[in-house]
Amino acid sequence: MRKLFRKGERVRSKIDGKVMEVLKYLKSNLVEVKWFDLDSKEVRMKKIKEDKLSKAA
Repeated sequence: MRKLFRKGERVRSKIDGKVMEVLKYLKSNLVEVKWFDLDSKEVRMKKIKEDKLSKAA
């Protein structure tokens, strides 16, 4: 299993450009991430494929 990102690392979504934090790897290509939603002022969690993420600058 390849791991491009480490736990706690900041990544950028290629889908909508949000900056997220890596929580953990679920499967070989699935990553659980969290981000802060400005509209509802809540922390959101989501499972995204590793291919849809890139390192945040």
